Formats: sequence, C-alpha cells, structure tokens
Amino acid sequence: MSLPKNLITIYGRNPVLEALENRDLKLFALHLSKSNKVNEKINKITQLAKARNIDIKYHTKEQLSRISKNSKQDQGVALDIVLNNLKNIDYLYTLSRYRLLALDGITNPQNLGMIIRSATAGNIDAIILQKKGSASLVSALTIKASAGTLFKMPIIQVQSLYRALKELQQKDSKLISLSLDTNRDLKSFKIPNKSIFVLGNESVGVSKEILELSNEKIKISMNRGVESLNVAVTASLLAFSE
Repeated sequence: MSLPKNLITIYGRNPVLEALENRDLKLFALHLSKSNKVNEKINKITQLAKARNIDIKYHTKEQLSRISKNSKQDQGVALDIVLNNLKNIDYLYTLSRYRLLALDGITNPQNLGMIIRSATAGNIDAIILQKKGSASLVSALTIKASAGTLFKMPIIQVQSLYRALKELQQKDSKLISLSLDTNRDLKSFKIPNKSIFVLGNESVGVSKEILELSNEKIKISMNRGVESLNVAVTASLLAFSE
C-alpha cells in the first residue's frame, strides 16, 4: 500500500489519544509496541482505533523507535496522520493577499506549539518553517502547546528558509524581520498586502542572512526597561495586529 501524501507520525500516549478522539483528522495507521503493558489508556487507544477502522500494527520496541524517531518519548505508541493542512509553497501563489509567519530557527517545541495556536486564532494565513534546525512539529510538547491547532493552520515546511523567502520576495512579498536594531515600531507600521513576518531563534534572533534579505525591520516597543518578549508572545501580537 502506498503511503498518503502529507503523512506525519505523532507519538506519545496522550497526543495519540487526543488525535484518535478528533473526528476531523484523517488517520492512517496506529503503531504499538509489543512490550506495552495493558492498561486503561492503551485499551482506550486500541478501542478507538478499532472503532474508527484504523489499521493497528504491532512492533518490537526497536522497530517502534525507528517509526517514532523518539524512543525516549514515544511511550510505545505512534500514529500516522494525514495532515491536509501541510502545504507547499505553491499554495501561496493562489492567494492575492496574505500575512505569514516565517520561523527562523525556533527550537523550543512549546514555543512552536504556542506560535501555531496564536497564528490559528489570529490573522495569520500560513506558517513557514525550515525542516532542519527547527523544533519538531510532531513532538508531544508541540502538539500539547498547540492545543489541537497544529491540525488546522496551513503549514509550509521548506528545505531552505532563505531560498523560500527569496522566492516569495521575488513574487512581490514584503519580508519583515523582528529586530531590536531598528527604530521602526509595529504600531506605526502599515502592513503590506503580502507580508511575511520573520521571528528568530529564541537566543540569537533572526539570522544575519535573512536580516540582510529583509525589506523592513520592525520592533515592538516596550516599557520599564524590558528588552524583549518571548517569541510566542511576539507571534500573538503580530497575529492580532491591525
């Protein structure tokens, strides 16, 4: 059987259970370790999978760790999900206007989950992030922090964030990096029709090459000597700004 497109594998008993309970998700296969001790949660996971007519596959602990790619946190459970909200960059070319978040090296999965949650609730049309060097979309912490919104927000994963942003820039997108090294404030900034806000790494901010590529640099002015906000809080302010 060929695998569906946009397939991701999540792991951990709570995330898998929540996904099985979500009738809006298209599920492909449940993977269980043969070494799992039968308990109430494992029974519920198995029962839900059977009720939804999902293929259940049993593996050795080593085989399951290769599927989950996280033996320390998979808890003997993994689930294949068809994520219809995973898009390629061509998706953006169908939109006449948009506001995007580009995540440049966000490595904390809780931050990633909270960013996705704020973006979904606010005025963000899609999130772009690089596959390598970013927190995992499918970690238990990301899924929990997103409160289920991971499965709703259009997400574009790219091999190179720099190349993707440069390509979009050539298609009339305006690249706006959040930086402390500017006097331009978000409150006075008129957001372009095709705008991409870049949020940088939790420690070092936006990378030098993307800063140099940017059309604009803006900051969020703060009081009482506070220098910066958590990146997820910044994402929330961008998502709900006018």
